[in-house]
Amino acid sequence: MEENCEKENTKTLLECLKGRRGNAVPFWLMRQAGRYLPEYRKLRSSTGGFLDLVYDPKKAAEVTMQPIRRFGMNGAILFSDILVIPHALGQPVTFEAGEGPKLSPILIAEDFKKLNVERIDRTLEPIYETVSNVVHGLKAEGFDDTAMIGFAGSPWTVACYMIEGGGSKVFEATKYWAYRHPESFSELINIISGATLHYLSRQIEAGAEAIQIFDSWSGILNSENFARWVIEPTKSIVDALKKRHPDIPVIGFAREAGVKLEDYALGSGVDAIGIDYSMPPEWVRDHIQIHKPVQGNLDPVALLAGGDTLKKSATHILEVFSTGKNPFIFNLGHGVIKDTAPECVEELCEIIREFKA
Repeated sequence: MEENCEKENTKTLLECLKGRRGNAVPFWLMRQAGRYLPEYRKLRSSTGGFLDLVYDPKKAAEVTMQPIRRFGMNGAILFSDILVIPHALGQPVTFEAGEGPKLSPILIAEDFKKLNVERIDRTLEPIYETVSNVVHGLKAEGFDDTAMIGFAGSPWTVACYMIEGGGSKVFEATKYWAYRHPESFSELINIISGATLHYLSRQIEAGAEAIQIFDSWSGILNSENFARWVIEPTKSIVDALKKRHPDIPVIGFAREAGVKLEDYALGSGVDAIGIDYSMPPEWVRDHIQIHKPVQGNLDPVALLAGGDTLKKSATHILEVFSTGKNPFIFNLGHGVIKDTAPECVEELCEIIREFKA
């Protein structure tokens, strides 16, 4: 009897990540909290820079809760940014309006030797408080089936920003360093990996019930370097995290990895695989979902378009993944576009909730 009660109280998203299929398809959206919501824009206008908002536990928790109140997702993703890790290590990071992040680029190995792992918690303590605030907020407001999701960037993706000093289409400087000087590049990856492990562990201690690792730039690497700089560091983090927190599931999102995603699924140690919108769902079902639960893969532009385009795209994904061996979490193949109408998100919620396999 106690076992049945415990099962009834388990959250839908967490059940799915454990490989157990329920009657409903759980869902959440990458960048579900942010600029497309008027309540976010109002709060943002009363705050200084972007990092000021990220490091304000009350406001960041409020932003995290906003889409849950509107749409009732099964997952509340922490409102933060993957670049808090380099910032916490001592690398200057700023966010310019309309231009994205700017970092003081790491140009030589001597630069990253100045990074200070010991200062991480002094910088990131407000984020742990945000996690705790959201966990309490979800309970207080009756969102009993919404799981708190923490996250971090992968070592490879974070290194790309740290070396380039911002975004890039090809990250030539990072690839050159990794290919030409793999020993020193490995030192940087190890620093980021250690900081990331600690950061994720502290999020879990604060109440995170699942973790996602974002590898936004994994797709720019060939197979050999993908294995070395994406799969291996991810596995080292996941293995260590599992030793500390064995019951916390980890989602890996290796964007634009293509067919290399199968190697990632088998070798990274993550519990579920995020799927970007470039991947045919039929291929994913037959090559990835046979191994693990999957999450994704709606094109954010289909959500932006709404109407028949959204219904057709979302329904196709639901139909295909509902026939897979393992469960499925509905999500986008990248983040919500800032010009998306909230009504389109509501429309998507109705499509998901009304779907019958």
